[in-house]
This record gives sequence, structure tokens and C-alpha cells, in this order.
Amino acid sequence: MTPSEDSLSPSRTDSPAEAGALRQGPAAAARRLVLLHGWGADADDLLDLGGLLVGPAVSVVALRAPEPHPMGMGRQWYGLQPIDWAALPAARAALRLRLEDLAAEVPLEHTVLLGFSQGGAMAMDVGSQLPLAGLVACSGYPHEGWQPTQPAPPALLSHGREDPVVPFAASEEALRRLQRAGGSAELLDFGGGHTIGEEVLPEIAAFVRERLA
Repeated sequence: MTPSEDSLSPSRTDSPAEAGALRQGPAAAARRLVLLHGWGADADDLLDLGGLLVGPAVSVVALRAPEPHPMGMGRQWYGLQPIDWAALPAARAALRLRLEDLAAEVPLEHTVLLGFSQGGAMAMDVGSQLPLAGLVACSGYPHEGWQPTQPAPPALLSHGREDPVVPFAASEEALRRLQRAGGSAELLDFGGGHTIGEEVLPEIAAFVRERLA
């Protein structure tokens, strides 16, 4: 899906909470997919994926992480080398504010949140506390101290068994925590590394479309 000139643009300037967002799809929509990129990437990293997962009537918003990456290229939701857990509460609160700000346009109940790697960790952490239509975490991991205390929105996790960056066991642990809280959660595995495997894309797309139906 090729975005039109006015469908791929910075977020509205009167909303600091949504600063640094790219949009794809109709300006007015009843359903939305929100994308959270991984460490060292930027808001445009997952836009093509959004076009594969939803139809043209669904709004796609890719959020840009607030901090510059320490290597000078891309962004980060919080420091990872070393992991800066002290920065996590502020990162969590900022993302929640941005999602609640977006909900003024499309309700959270009609929104699926998808993240990759560090974005997947943020999606699970923040999204598990919101009334979203669904959660997708690809090659993600559970944050230190994160334990849902009530059922999260329906969640789909995916992870490569040969991932050299984030071990497959990280998604297995996230799955256990989601299920212990009483939520509906599933883990798709594939024989690959730190990526979103093409072989699981049809199942991810089916999940997203079902949750937004």
C-alpha cells in the first residue's frame, strides 16, 4: 500500500503527546493499528508491515521513540546498553499518554498495538493495562518487574527460535505472565532470528483483522 501525500505525515502539531508519529491510511477511520519500532530503528521502520496487516480503511500510526539512539542513528524507548530500568517508568507513562491522546480520534477498544523487539516489550507493558482490541509483540521480552495483575487484551506473540539478540525464552516467559493473569495469549515460533518471520505474517494479519473486525 502506497501512502498518499497527506496520509503519511507528522502527527498533528497541537498534540505534544503524539509528536513524532507517521500516519498511513484515511484521516478519519473507525479502526486503528499502532506500531512501535525496535531499538535503533525509527517510526518508518514498520510502516510497510502495517500495510500488509490491515486493509485501506484502517488507520495506521507508527510512533517514534522519544530518545535518540546512543550510536547516532535511530531512536530508543529507553537505554539498553546497559539497560536503564530507572528510565522505564517515564517511558511507560509517556507512551501511555500518547496512546490515550490517539484515543481521542479512534477509541482504544478499536485499536491494536503492535511492537517489535524493544517496541514489543513496551507494547506488552503499557498495552496490558489499556482496554485495547489486541496486542502483538514480535521478538519482544518482558520488562523487569512487569507482571499483569488482571487479564490483558488478547495477545499474539511471535519469536524466532534462533534469535541471537532477544532469546526465544523471553517470549515464552512473557506468554506465561500474560496467561497467569488470565488473559488470552498465544506464541508463534518460527525458524529464524531477530525479525518478523514471513511464515507467521498470515497468522499475525489474521489476528489483527479479527481483533479489528
